[in-house]
Amino acid sequence: MKLASRASHLGQRLSGWLAWLSLLGLGTVSVIVYGLFDANLSARQQQLLERKQQVLLHWFADASSAPVNTTLTHMLTDFMAADASYTMRLTAADGRTLFDNTLPQAQAGRVLQRVFELPITPPGSSTASHAKATLVMDLRSDDALLRTLAWILAASMLAGAVILSLLGGLLVRLSLRPMQSLVEQINDLSAKQLERRLDGQGLPQELMPLVTQFNALLDRLSEAYRQLESFNAEVAHEMNTPLATLISSTEVVLRQPRSAHTLEETLGLHLEELRQLASIVKDMLFLSRADQGIGTRATGIYSLAAIAQEVASFYDAVALEADVTLQVHGDALAPCDAALMRRAIFNLLSNATRYAQAGTCISIHIAAPAQEQAVISVTNRGPEIAPEHLAHIFERFYRADNSAATPQNHGLGLAIVQAIAKLHGGSVFVQSAQGQTCFGIILPCPAQAHQAPTGNRNTGQEPVPA
Repeated sequence: MKLASRASHLGQRLSGWLAWLSLLGLGTVSVIVYGLFDANLSARQQQLLERKQQVLLHWFADASSAPVNTTLTHMLTDFMAADASYTMRLTAADGRTLFDNTLPQAQAGRVLQRVFELPITPPGSSTASHAKATLVMDLRSDDALLRTLAWILAASMLAGAVILSLLGGLLVRLSLRPMQSLVEQINDLSAKQLERRLDGQGLPQELMPLVTQFNALLDRLSEAYRQLESFNAEVAHEMNTPLATLISSTEVVLRQPRSAHTLEETLGLHLEELRQLASIVKDMLFLSRADQGIGTRATGIYSLAAIAQEVASFYDAVALEADVTLQVHGDALAPCDAALMRRAIFNLLSNATRYAQAGTCISIHIAAPAQEQAVISVTNRGPEIAPEHLAHIFERFYRADNSAATPQNHGLGLAIVQAIAKLHGGSVFVQSAQGQTCFGIILPCPAQAHQAPTGNRNTGQEPVPA
């Protein structure tokens, strides 16, 4: 259930991210709302203060520089008392205070004020002059409103983030519920149920690629497991015969005293069987290392014709005994491991010789039909391979004709050819029609290989300098 635990942690992380995003989003909205409200309130305050100023200017203009007396003082007091947020101080040109209803507590908070001049006649004077009027607006109530708004927005922001986080966590858990279904299906899989596949019915579209790829992986594992079982069975079968021969012949020898000649013949038989076992084990070890990509290294750029000619010369005695001739046609340069390439060509020649008609020619053709490819093909005349066998002919221990099985032919030669081709980044092919069978290797051949010097192309022993 480790996967389920990780899914739960994923849900917690998604919920946390959603909470932070919600907090950020709501915080941004709250700041914008607060800023707009504050700006609108400030504009309204300026308008109200401007309106008060205009009323005062209108009064004093209509009074035609009326003297500041008790009547005017009462009028100003009544006017300012209509709204406790406003106070005013009227100062004559000589500094005397003509009117003042400011309150001490009003100075403790934030205020907005306007200073302007009013036409008046000071007491005891008959000459009109201008007095300095200071109109003050107390903003404490508006500041309290702003503080209340800030607290409301902050509380709403936090509450909204918490609610959205909880709802988001619930939605995440609901969204991850199909993952739990996949976990349960995967837990039900076992080596005995490799034919089972994940059921994607009812899953979100986003999870379908995961289901498809996982099922494809199961297909590959199932095929590999099947091949492994078949391989193990073939190995057991191939090793059973020589082991049974060793055991039975040893039991026969031990039943009664034998002469030195008989013991020598028995040991010779045992040696032959042991060599067969050693050959199988050696080939299996090579294939195992090839599957892991061990030993994949091109030692240089070689003339493939030189390598093929060397193998053909070594194989002349076997070809002569089988009454076939060998011919090498064409040439191409390719980066490769010369020793591995000799082994691949040797195995192809061995296979061709085994099935070639007596008196015919086995042709080794080398060409570079494409700009970056080199092809080695070995063709022999003889019985054709049935189409149903062609797809399996390079599999390990596979024989299209079991009657051709010999101690030297244990069904790994062509599998080794394929492994060598893959080690070089290439591939293999087979064609069988009209009495001819052709096995071949396709090797990658970089463009610079075609321009490489060809001084050593007749030996194949030393790499051609790149």
